[in-house]
Amino acid sequence: MRKKIVLMVLMLLTVLCSVHAEETPNSRQARRIFNQAYQQVFGEQGATLHYDVNITGLYKTSGTIWYKGKKSKFEDARMKSWNDGQVVYIIKKRKKNEVEIHDAKNNKSDKYSSKFKFEPENFDYSVSEDPKGLMLTLKAKKGKKGIKEVRALVERKTYNPISVRVKISFIWTTIKISDFKSGDITDAILRFPREDYQGYKYVDKR
Repeated sequence: MRKKIVLMVLMLLTVLCSVHAEETPNSRQARRIFNQAYQQVFGEQGATLHYDVNITGLYKTSGTIWYKGKKSKFEDARMKSWNDGQVVYIIKKRKKNEVEIHDAKNNKSDKYSSKFKFEPENFDYSVSEDPKGLMLTLKAKKGKKGIKEVRALVERKTYNPISVRVKISFIWTTIKISDFKSGDITDAILRFPREDYQGYKYVDKR
């Protein structure tokens, strides 16, 4: 579940919105801000952030993500993973001394992203003032399945993400973002440190 929530955050932020219909000045501004958020997170400079997730008070978790292009690193209380763009290494703390290896392009351990694929043309965009910044609201067009609504709060001047609320069916998930930093993410940070896990059993699931 923790990894799935992380992937949902990433999917929501990786959208580059293209215009397929007539838009209002407000919706164009919302798309521009959303695209800026994309560059903050997924530009060549890379980014890192800490997240706290709350699913209607029933499930809570937190963790940290480092991201740069197709490469990433993820860590929470129960799991760590590294993705070098080719191979994914996963260490689940309940499985002591074991490293799972997956194909980054065909990760069978991740069935989540295909279920909640984000299609930018399925939404109407708007932006409004909020006491803490700017609120981007994305509402699914009539008849569209999957994500029904997204409310993304960003800083007024920098467009750095503050929080994201996602509605799927009737369930709201709240993701609070902190310690966001764009830039200075090197490949070394995202590399799996094999030397730190000598003696571990490597289970190849590719």
